[in-house]
Amino acid sequence: MAGLPAAAQVDPGLPRARSLELETGTLSREELVGRVLAYHRTADADRLGRAFDFAREHHGEQLRASGDPYYSHPVAVAELLTQVQLDDVTIIAGLLHDTVEDTSVTLDDVRRQFGDDVADLVDGVTKLTRLEYRSEETKQAENFQKFILATVNDIRVLLVKLADRLHNMRTIHHLSKREKRERIARETMEIYAPLSRRVGLYHVASELEDLSFEQINPEARRAIQYRLDDLSKENRVDLERIRDDLTALMEAGGIRCRIKGRRKSPYSIWRKLERKSISFRDVADIFAFRIIVEEVSECYQALGLVHTVWACLPDRFRDFISVPKPNGYRSLHTTVRASGNRRVELQIRTEEMDNTAEHGVAAHWGYKNSVYGFDPDSARAVGLDPETNLRAFSELIAHEAEPDEFLEHAKLEMYREHVFTFTPKGRLIVLPRGAMPLDFAYAVHTAIGDTCTGVRINGENRALRTELDNGDVVEILRGCEPAAPTGWEAMTITGRARAALRRLVRNRERREFRRLGQGLIRQSLRRAGIDPVTVRLDTVAARAGYESGEAMAEAAGRGKISVRELIETVFPGHKVETAGDLSRLPADDEHAKMLVSGADLTPGVTLHLAECCRPLPGDRIIGIQEPDIGLVVHAISCARLAAFDDRPDAWVDLRWTELAETGAVAVGRIRVTGANQKGVLAMLCTAVAQSNGNIVAIETDKRTVDFIDLLLDIEVEDVRRLTQILAALRSLAVVDRAVREQEA
Repeated sequence: MAGLPAAAQVDPGLPRARSLELETGTLSREELVGRVLAYHRTADADRLGRAFDFAREHHGEQLRASGDPYYSHPVAVAELLTQVQLDDVTIIAGLLHDTVEDTSVTLDDVRRQFGDDVADLVDGVTKLTRLEYRSEETKQAENFQKFILATVNDIRVLLVKLADRLHNMRTIHHLSKREKRERIARETMEIYAPLSRRVGLYHVASELEDLSFEQINPEARRAIQYRLDDLSKENRVDLERIRDDLTALMEAGGIRCRIKGRRKSPYSIWRKLERKSISFRDVADIFAFRIIVEEVSECYQALGLVHTVWACLPDRFRDFISVPKPNGYRSLHTTVRASGNRRVELQIRTEEMDNTAEHGVAAHWGYKNSVYGFDPDSARAVGLDPETNLRAFSELIAHEAEPDEFLEHAKLEMYREHVFTFTPKGRLIVLPRGAMPLDFAYAVHTAIGDTCTGVRINGENRALRTELDNGDVVEILRGCEPAAPTGWEAMTITGRARAALRRLVRNRERREFRRLGQGLIRQSLRRAGIDPVTVRLDTVAARAGYESGEAMAEAAGRGKISVRELIETVFPGHKVETAGDLSRLPADDEHAKMLVSGADLTPGVTLHLAECCRPLPGDRIIGIQEPDIGLVVHAISCARLAAFDDRPDAWVDLRWTELAETGAVAVGRIRVTGANQKGVLAMLCTAVAQSNGNIVAIETDKRTVDFIDLLLDIEVEDVRRLTQILAALRSLAVVDRAVREQEA
């Protein structure tokens, strides 16, 4: 690759020409057109200019919360899109993306003046408007489903939306209402940042996360930023020495490279505190260096040089070159003990890998056969295929997932880390960490998942609830008929698998309700003195206004219609001789109010939440039938479950009910080891309160001159809230350790 010197070159972190990190100002019409023509010589300059004027004219006197003219926003979005050198159609869509939603302009107006290609992109990022009777959550879900469908058809929809959201987040501080800022920030954190990462736009994802974090938890971000700044000053000399040592090492080995420094963002550190029971000072990769070389072979040569001189931490090595991440990310990651016994992370990659790592799918726009646009072959050559990366979302829709269900599973799909597994024939299947055999089966093919009855992992028969590890070879055992296994909720984590299994369950329920309804109709016909054999259900359905006999039978089985009234209406003069309405199903009883349910749960069984692991809504749970006690509910991670490995008949698959997941309050216990000093308890209580937790009990467990161990019982709605509280506590300088207590 041209431009690299013979020796190692230190890059202090200069601005990049093709990065969405740069600040944007309001460009003039001529400046914007000029920027596009600079990299896209065949761009339609006239259409670009007309789109600029169209946006400025129709947004008219509208103002943003900052007081700036509203049209400055679409111009800023277009400017962001030029920075990653997208085609002129995408730039025009960026200019017009808000016209249909926020002005009197219609989609037909856009189509007529700027063409179908622009109109389709604008439609993709425009929210649905006819949702007056929906809840805010349902509106969000339906708009997201529409947006994903458009994105799957054309990746440029996503890029316009991300540029739009990035500029909105950069200016969100101008909104006066804190509640609105937090709502937008949470949506950004839950949807748009993970989508950015999904297509390899790491810098966009990182900035969106950090801007959102600043709105959602400003105190925690300030605390982490303060400590980061202190660490940077404290470690400046060490880091400069390590950089110099790396430069000298690469020069001695004859490797031409650039070396860049990287500091972890406050939100990335916060996430690490959430995931791992460590203190701030134990985060190993706050500072890292990137060694960027020309050829793939030089990546491994550089790795060998580093490991020859510095000791490698074995559990901290990752080879994403031989096995890339699903979004195309490739690099070698290693953590070593450098000079001064300092732990430091190194990332080693080629220039091409670095370009993909920074810009993802946006790095693959350019000329091919004299046409400027996205080059799918170039993207696939480096392991980045946006169609594959977004396929899981389109499959959720294909499995008839409702909008709310779709949004829930899409979030799950986006957030997980990954494991790399294989079919017996060697096909790589990338799954979220924590995935189980049913997830694997559905990732291979829907029909395989529908008929899965068992699994062999690395040649051994294993349970369907076994979590898969990197390198596992998985062979799915199949039955003849599609059927959802009992307790499947505890054996799947991917949205695709859960949506498909819910479809199987819905189909089974429909069949059962139809059978029940057909029985009720036949019974009522006999009571009315009519021979059921002489009656065609489709004929009855047509007279009653139903599309088919099956639809009518299902309505009867679900208790939505009175079978007696149906028969007496369709067959005038016949009266169903019955004291009651046989079509009505029994009303819900008290079991609907329980926090825990399961397909194999015997009605009326006594339930106990285990004291050993204190399960919370959000934990995966299992029931153990204990004599003279009833069913004891444990978190799946509970160590005491090992005592029941030889009693598989005592295990009952359970799940939290909707009430538990949306309206219940449970108590979780946290053990905190902190500095034994004045005011420490007040600081802990403040951190818990700011994270929306309520302390109901505090107990001192141990106390020394320097440290104090406290047990905090905290009311939370689910395990996610407890995890957030743990992260908030770990970010405090006075806290050495904060963990969830799961032993009585």
